Amino acid sequence: MVVDSHCHLDYPGLTEDLSGVLGRAEEAGVRLMLSIGTRVRKFEQILALAERNENVYCTIGTHPHNAAEEPDVTAEELVDIARHPKVVGIGEAGLDYHYDHSPRDAQAMSFRVHSEAARETGLPLVIHSRSAEADTAAILEEEMSKGAFKPLLHCFSSKVELARRGLALGAYVSFSGILTYKNAEDIRDTAREVPMDKLLVETDAPYLAPVPYRGKTNEPAFVVKTLEKLAEVKGVTTAELARITSGNFFALFGKVPKPSWAP
Repeated sequence: MVVDSHCHLDYPGLTEDLSGVLGRAEEAGVRLMLSIGTRVRKFEQILALAERNENVYCTIGTHPHNAAEEPDVTAEELVDIARHPKVVGIGEAGLDYHYDHSPRDAQAMSFRVHSEAARETGLPLVIHSRSAEADTAAILEEEMSKGAFKPLLHCFSSKVELARRGLALGAYVSFSGILTYKNAEDIRDTAREVPMDKLLVETDAPYLAPVPYRGKTNEPAFVVKTLEKLAEVKGVTTAELARITSGNFFALFGKVPKPSWAP
């Protein structure tokens, strides 16, 4: 049984056929999905989705792309929303210097606000970082020095140094369909360095479909292909890695009730 630790079930491409998406996930052995918040001001939709589906949980947060849209989000507000039983993490938040859809100072401020909320709630912080490795690591290290929390470097596609600095702080590292791409040997090299007890898998659906689905709308069922590639990289069976990554998910997202099938 597999967990998709990061998807966006409320996004176009998935929400129109949600029953089909969830059904195909179940057929593929994907028994639990974490749908990630990207706009606090539009959180009701994702929460309603999680409330309607027993095997779907969610997080609360502002994506760095949207940081300028939501400058008034406070740690207190995030902490209050996170009291809901279906909200099991903070984020995704972080830095994206590839697109720079929001000013970098707004992204950094939002990243710090989310770090504070993660520290106060004890919930994991889902971190987005693209083309911003040095600043991501620096802010993470500074925020962790104020009091520990649980970081997750999601959809890892950065240089190995960010993974090393994150791991030194106790971070988990999640790999997406990028791991399966022909030109992603550097990401596979990073995956070889990540300890087994810090690994997660995800889709980031509807984006980044793994081979052989690359170019199509991604969905949680496809996380199995990423799991297969990661198992090959780590030199273990797919079944063993499914057990390990599922166990890691429940260790990190401790607010999620552990189902009978979980390791």
